[in-house]
Amino acid sequence: MRTSLHQLVADAATRRGDAPALTYKQETVSYAQLWQGVAAVGAGLGRLGVTHGDRVAVWTEKRIEAVEAIFGTAAAGAVFVPVNPLLRPRQVGHILADCAVRVLVTTPERYALLRDELEQAKSVEHVVLVGAAGSPPAGRPAVTTWAALRDADPLPPQRSGVDVDVAAILYTSGSTGKPKGVVLSHRNLLAGAESVSHYLDNSADDVILAALPLSFDAGFSQLTTAFTVGAHVVLMNYLLPAEVVRLCARHRVTGLTCVPPLWLQLAGQRWPADATAGLRYFASTGGRMPKATLDRLRAIFPTALPYLMYGLTEAFRSTYLDPSEVDRRPDSIGRAIPNAEILVLRPDGTCCAPGEQGELVHRGALVALGYWNDPARTAQRFRPVPGRPGELLPEPAVWSGDTVVRDEEGFLYFVGRADEMIKTSGYRVSPTEIEEVAYDSGLVGDAVALGLPDQSLGQRVVLVASPPEGGDLDPATLLAALKRELPPYLLPREVVVRPALPRSPNGKFDRNLLRQELTS
Repeated sequence: MRTSLHQLVADAATRRGDAPALTYKQETVSYAQLWQGVAAVGAGLGRLGVTHGDRVAVWTEKRIEAVEAIFGTAAAGAVFVPVNPLLRPRQVGHILADCAVRVLVTTPERYALLRDELEQAKSVEHVVLVGAAGSPPAGRPAVTTWAALRDADPLPPQRSGVDVDVAAILYTSGSTGKPKGVVLSHRNLLAGAESVSHYLDNSADDVILAALPLSFDAGFSQLTTAFTVGAHVVLMNYLLPAEVVRLCARHRVTGLTCVPPLWLQLAGQRWPADATAGLRYFASTGGRMPKATLDRLRAIFPTALPYLMYGLTEAFRSTYLDPSEVDRRPDSIGRAIPNAEILVLRPDGTCCAPGEQGELVHRGALVALGYWNDPARTAQRFRPVPGRPGELLPEPAVWSGDTVVRDEEGFLYFVGRADEMIKTSGYRVSPTEIEEVAYDSGLVGDAVALGLPDQSLGQRVVLVASPPEGGDLDPATLLAALKRELPPYLLPREVVVRPALPRSPNGKFDRNLLRQELTS
């Protein structure tokens, strides 16, 4: 029985050592080679002084070294923190400081951008540079090269560790502003990999194209589900939709998971026969797939099974719609994945009747351990379901904040979010995170970020702002300032200038009124 994440690679190396594990650009490594790299990184981290529970952040594009760093961290008994490569130094610095990262794995180019932020992140003792040439710069933090890190006696395949130990912290936007860290155990990640690979019917014959960031739970899942069965993963850093088509043809990809905005772009591509012939399934997560896009994709991939999925970082994956049900109920998010219990509850914790709106609540092995260093928010979102008869030890559940409806046959339908989170391009975006940057620019008096309906993005970000007292506000100037500080998915598509922003009786900005005005 596996108890630690790195055992996925170790076991696959034992069973299928010569089989391809990872491909990046022109390089392919076998499972035996991948395990050798993972073990070497684990040993190298130990030589840097990394011990049980220390945090190791990985801020690079998708590449073989990133995967070795992540699974090598697990082999060292530490906690990996995959950082979205699209984030700006400001957001990366917050993450490094928030969870007291001890070692940062990045590239020389990214390290140069981050030097000022590292002055504030005092916990970072070592920076490991991937692809560095020459001698590393001196100073604090200590800098070493990737080659030097891996130049250590490799660890033997291990089965040490406890499955409830912390394995990872994935950062996702929070409704209070700064990104919050979702704490995941080895058990969470292993159970998720087993469940998803089961219903997708993954096997060693699959070739999976990893098109989503590894900092996404769904993106990281492309690795774990593949490694569970010994499949082949092709890494790509998404640039153009045509590149997805090209890689599907080159590698005879059998499985592809994307978010709806990316699927919308891919549906408009020309797909030659050699790019579609191998595809066994395509899956969508991170928002609702427009029916017109789904219909187009099913015409492009006539022999591939469509999987429509719903999940949240706090529980990884909650539901999926069986492909046999897509024609009958294309608007449904399906039913619970294997080894999960999905409830629709009223505020008092009692179960909703069919057709009655309630909050989606997830119980089971995939429920995360909570939020990093935030016991109040953890207690609010992670709590047992009350009044469960016959339970000796109530199991924690995650209360999603999403409103859903269950029909008479048990299928679920998404209604909306209870909070003000914006869902755009597959990301959950905090309005406050955008508003804080607007305020920091000194160009605005008041600012409110909203998510407005958008056919291709799910929601587009719109910033409504007023000028500072006694001044003027130029939308283009403000957008340029925001662009310097925010990653592309957080950047507003539009800035609307108002002399003053409406407020509710309790003094808060009246977001609902603004939303109504902008959509009417």
